[in-house]
Amino acid sequence: MSKRLFTSESVTEGHPDKIADAISDAVLDSLISQDKKSRVAVETLITTGQVHVAGEVTTNGYADVNGIVRDTVLNIGYDSSDKGFDGNSCGVSISIGQQSQDIAAGVDDAYEHRVSAAIDPLDLQGAGDQGLMFGYACDDTKELMPLPIWLAHALAQQLTKVRKSGELSYLRPDGKTQVTIEYDGDKAIAIDTVVISSQHSEEVDVAKTLTPDVIKLVIEPILNLIDLPKKDLRTLINPTGRFVIGGPMGDAGLTGRKIIVDTYGGMARHGGGAFSGKDPSK
Repeated sequence: MSKRLFTSESVTEGHPDKIADAISDAVLDSLISQDKKSRVAVETLITTGQVHVAGEVTTNGYADVNGIVRDTVLNIGYDSSDKGFDGNSCGVSISIGQQSQDIAAGVDDAYEHRVSAAIDPLDLQGAGDQGLMFGYACDDTKELMPLPIWLAHALAQQLTKVRKSGELSYLRPDGKTQVTIEYDGDKAIAIDTVVISSQHSEEVDVAKTLTPDVIKLVIEPILNLIDLPKKDLRTLINPTGRFVIGGPMGDAGLTGRKIIVDTYGGMARHGGGAFSGKDPSK
């Protein structure tokens, strides 16, 4: 067997790309809940003080896009200009049109039905586009997910949990996690490196306060769930130092830019398509 290292990353709900995903998904959810046959393709761009929502929709439902945007941003935790973004006062622009009739025709009347008069329910489901889809499973975890992405997700969720619970009230919504696992062949044998970067308030001391707090309340509870050697573990907390400017003020966010985070963390192939803001026919 040959030893190797494999790394995957995740992000918190306050990462700009994930805010964009959440807004697109919230618009989709609102429409699908009213009309299950809604055709939805909604993209979001979020940047300093602004949210732009665009796309194509055909539906019998109605979505209060402006309200959905604000509620989503506020629920994530961006509720003050002190944090770099405020869902109460941000600008919201909306540019949503109707789905192309050409695309709709391919979904309404499937190729198999048009050409061979198929009657099987699966054959009757048309598609408005082509795409490559890959599934993957392994025995790293009981969820059958690769361990690097499983741990990266768990750390990101824990980082959000301690922020929202008030345990680490100085944390802000934006954050990233990264985990490197040592493998021997296909078997995970050790946790090599953990990296966590979290946006924080101006006054907190990264070295004296944030770093030990994150190790104690975020990293240790999650790594203790995994029975793997950690004696040579490298831990990097906010390795770039100060991370006060974050969220949409630090980087523009776009729907569909975290497709590897959303799947298997790079352990499997990916066809390139994103999930968020799209109805099942997409």
